[in-house]
Amino acid sequence: EVQLVESGGGLVQAGGSLRLSCATSGFTFDDYVIGWFRQAPGKEREGLSCISRTDGSTYYAGSVKGRFAISNDNAKNTVFLQMNSLEPDDTANYYCAVAPAPMHTLRKPLGESEYDYWGQGTQVTVSS
Repeated sequence: EVQLVESGGGLVQAGGSLRLSCATSGFTFDDYVIGWFRQAPGKEREGLSCISRTDGSTYYAGSVKGRFAISNDNAKNTVFLQMNSLEPDDTANYYCAVAPAPMHTLRKPLGESEYDYWGQGTQVTVSS
């Protein structure tokens, strides 16, 4: 069974940092991409960043480029999202998801329709 479990969310002051983790299990894919998304109340889900399992290539949304960094620990089947210089507008529920395909085959690497399996999310709240 494919599973993705997010952790690391919480309450942080503006300007602070958090590191989110996405622990994965049950994968039988030859290659895949892990993406991080977020959804704030009343807003659409937004793709933030993604990383290839095989070559480590990454994509970032403009809204987080330079502030967030994605990385993976393949030995631990875990993907991280380091979030720095957090702002109140970063408040949202953060999700990880898997697209069971090579990065170069994804038409929209940060498009949620590319991703087939999702975690339950972890809440991030940034206070001003």
